Amino acid sequence: MPAQPIDAHILTDGTRQALGDALAQVNRLVLGKPREVRLAFTTLLAGGHLLIEDLPGLGKTTLARAMAATLGLEFQRMQFTSDLLPSDIIGVSIFDQTSREFRFHPGPVFTQLLLADEINRAPPRTQSALLEAMAEHQVTVDGTCHALPQPFFVVATQNPVDLAGTFPLPDSQMDRFLIRLRLGYPDAAAEREMLAGEDRRDLIAQSLPLLGSDQLLALRGAVDHLHASPALVNYVQALLQESRRHPGVQVGLSPRAGLGLLRGARAHALLDGRSHVLPEDVQALFAHVAAHRLVPESESEGRDALADGILRTVAVD
Repeated sequence: MPAQPIDAHILTDGTRQALGDALAQVNRLVLGKPREVRLAFTTLLAGGHLLIEDLPGLGKTTLARAMAATLGLEFQRMQFTSDLLPSDIIGVSIFDQTSREFRFHPGPVFTQLLLADEINRAPPRTQSALLEAMAEHQVTVDGTCHALPQPFFVVATQNPVDLAGTFPLPDSQMDRFLIRLRLGYPDAAAEREMLAGEDRRDLIAQSLPLLGSDQLLALRGAVDHLHASPALVNYVQALLQESRRHPGVQVGLSPRAGLGLLRGARAHALLDGRSHVLPEDVQALFAHVAAHRLVPESESEGRDALADGILRTVAVD
């Protein structure tokens, strides 16, 4: 089916063009990963957060920095370590001798794109400092709520759990990430271009922002206007229900996971320039949205395999 343009009252031609240019620029900075870059943009436009799980040195930080530079977002990188404290992330109130009162000093979370690097190297107490920020876009310190800048987007990287010095993310923390993906090794052509070309950090530093905060917020608003038919909603619900009874699954997907899947599918359709959601949008995202939320009955059951099995089981009416 040919793509239909999004209604003019939702997005301007300039914003649609800027979005396409931004996607193309990040693909020039992160070579050979168009699908993963598209998933990262989908997560941002859907108002979610992104978890990248892979070995060190495969471009996780490069992707986050490239998106921040291209989208004109304030950027902070937080290196998670075993001795990191929650106050190191969200900030702390310090007594001011001059004014004789406590003043709040914001932490690195007060930014628009936060790179939580190697998040599973920090203990669970520190990991949980991000829960309120990711869910409510605010932090509470000493009973006072502090709103975070908008748009607010967390890109967290995670080392494989079998590496030394890691603490598995609890299910409540995993649920805060709309999409989980792996970058993997680049193909031969992309790796050759990286080896022979200019340093990625220098290219990112030279990149000009192609979108701004106001345009990103307009794009997020447009996601809400994309049409999802009753049949499409029924398909999403059928996937949720199958996840709760599928062999090998102990805990299936929650309604919140379904809402995230539907919103992600809308964002995926927007990137295609469509004003309506197709089953193909849901299918493209399902494993990335569902796998990290499923709890298998045994350690031998792979979460990705379970998600693929659920997707194959549910037919599109």
